[in-house]
Amino acid sequence: MHIFSHYDADGISAAGILAKTLLRTGKEFEVTLLTTLDDPAMDRIRECGSKCLILSDLGASYIPELESLGKDVVVLDHHVPSADSNSVFYANPHLVGIDGMTGACGATMSFLFSLQMDNKNWDLVQIAFAGITGDRQHINGVTDLNALLLNGAVKRGLIRTSPGSLIPPGPLSRSLYLSTDPYIRGVSGDTEGSQRMLADAGVPNDALSSDLDADEGRRLSSLIAVRLAVQGVSVQTMQEISRTRYHLTGWNMDAETMADLFNACGRLGMGGISVGMCLGSGDCLQKAVSANDDYKKRIVSAVTSLDSKGLIQKENIQYFSSTESGFTGIVCGAAMQFIGDPGKPTVGVNCSEDIAKASARGTWAQLDMGVDLSVAMRAAAESVGGNGGGHRIASGASFKSEKKDLFLDSLDQIVGDQIRTAT
Repeated sequence: MHIFSHYDADGISAAGILAKTLLRTGKEFEVTLLTTLDDPAMDRIRECGSKCLILSDLGASYIPELESLGKDVVVLDHHVPSADSNSVFYANPHLVGIDGMTGACGATMSFLFSLQMDNKNWDLVQIAFAGITGDRQHINGVTDLNALLLNGAVKRGLIRTSPGSLIPPGPLSRSLYLSTDPYIRGVSGDTEGSQRMLADAGVPNDALSSDLDADEGRRLSSLIAVRLAVQGVSVQTMQEISRTRYHLTGWNMDAETMADLFNACGRLGMGGISVGMCLGSGDCLQKAVSANDDYKKRIVSAVTSLDSKGLIQKENIQYFSSTESGFTGIVCGAAMQFIGDPGKPTVGVNCSEDIAKASARGTWAQLDMGVDLSVAMRAAAESVGGNGGGHRIASGASFKSEKKDLFLDSLDQIVGDQIRTAT
């Protein structure tokens, strides 16, 4: 059996759940993490010698191609489907009226698959929550299938919840320096700035977030809120930052921390380490923690650099060029929330190779205006011979790098048409 999954936190969570499930049943398997499912990736899947394939957190856009393989194929995806299937074993929340952007992610579907194999696999719900939080499906509270998972996990003592905060967790001088959620201008990526904020709040430079008393917490949180407000960050975004936290009782960490570890490993080309972590390797866990430290340094550096340069504005979208493979989506999300014009979707384009990779991020307010990035990215990519898709609020595309300007012009027009049609 061969598992193919995406290389982000959700995809790795999904792959880890499937790997642990198959390991428990004594099945032989391989795991391959893909940066995207495109034509070259499909060629790799076609060349795979396994007779049974499981695709998690991807596959929705390639159902006809997967049907033609002549193998047993299971697809556990949550992206907007292009078609249903009569021959692929296909589970997608959209097919039963559940929004895959908010109510179920790839890890959710993989966990439900695992649970159907054996009810003893309930402990894997903790890994599933790394996928749920990694895909930011918890921002406004968990719903639909994710709520089913949470209720079962809390009942079994596998997850406990706690209120969130604007204050990033951990050693504060370091967590403020490395923070991109929130990205605080003049503090994130600035050693002196982070130390100065702690001094202004009357908090010791060596304090942990868990050490703060009520007054210290209020002072520091208020300073962060003021900084973000001056920066132009919306109240809604600040409320999203203060989201509920989900503590994984068997892992001594919360779900977002696990998602960070998975993201770091995947983006740094160390996906096997994170899958090994899911299988119970303490050595892999230590390596993932080290990788995450390096990853966060690179992300805060990239976001700080983008903040100093600014985004390029078009009529209906804003964009930037990226050169580091694997970081575009993360930087794009931070730019959308904390740097750019809140009224326009943000797009990051990496043309460092022959095939460009683009990531787009929006806001809930933009969705209310009629923006649908899944439709827009797919249509714009297809207009230049590429492909794309995803969710209304977060989507991706790939196309020939030489078509970058044509792609952006097309995307700008499509988003404008979506807004005009809705109004």
